[in-house]
Amino acid sequence: MSNTNELLSKKLDKLAWLLDNSIKIPGTSWKIGLDGLLGLIPGIGDLAAGSLSTYILYQAVKLKVPKAILARMTLNILLESVIGVIPVLGDLFDFIFKANQRNVDLMRQYVLNPKETTQRSTLAVVGVIVALFLVMGLMVWGMFALVAAVIHAL
Repeated sequence: MSNTNELLSKKLDKLAWLLDNSIKIPGTSWKIGLDGLLGLIPGIGDLAAGSLSTYILYQAVKLKVPKAILARMTLNILLESVIGVIPVLGDLFDFIFKANQRNVDLMRQYVLNPKETTQRSTLAVVGVIVALFLVMGLMVWGMFALVAAVIHAL
């Protein structure tokens, strides 16, 4: 790895640490970061945290990381941001999921083993898309079943 890439890697490691693990909860082994703390601010907190997370994604784009890995990184950020909006449960998820650390680790894994990391990311993204379509299909089926039940009850 070149010096520039090593410096970038250290910067991204530090940013992920700051966002996900920089604050130790006294009396426990748990660590949280600014991402989770920002998420506690109703309304804008998760948006601000998600915006900070996109810097890591931006660096991955600049390094020409494959689209499958970029998509997986994006899903990590979206998952944390969307679930983070749910009061209490979302905040707990923010503290546990650590999307920034996952994304920096994905970039590192890609450098060390590009083919396997790309394949796993492709499978993960396809799996999420299939799951979303299944959920949407179940929702549509549920709507029709509900309408049919209401009509039958009349």
